[in-house]
Amino acid sequence: MNLRRDVFQAIADPTRRSILMLVATQAMTAGTIASNFDTARPTVSKHLQILTECQLLRPEQNGREIYYHLNPEKMKEIAEFIEPFRKMWDERFNRLEDVMKNYQSKNEQ
Repeated sequence: MNLRRDVFQAIADPTRRSILMLVATQAMTAGTIASNFDTARPTVSKHLQILTECQLLRPEQNGREIYYHLNPEKMKEIAEFIEPFRKMWDERFNRLEDVMKNYQSKNEQ
């Protein structure tokens, strides 16, 4: 059975988010990634498989090693989806801040 992976399901897992943070600055092998976690290496391999299937990571063979790179294009898709929500909450917090400032200045008088 071949399941279609969803990027939002993939990033919902804290371990997978940590893996993305690790490879954000430099490509790493599965062994190097696994050494950062207190879980079995097959568990980390499963996380890498899911992130690769979602195209959040891009594997690259270099000799006998496979290095995992962050896929910025896929991360950009996530950011573009989240952006309208960020703007909405920024506007709401700005309005709340204005209300609080008005409330404080009325109480100071």
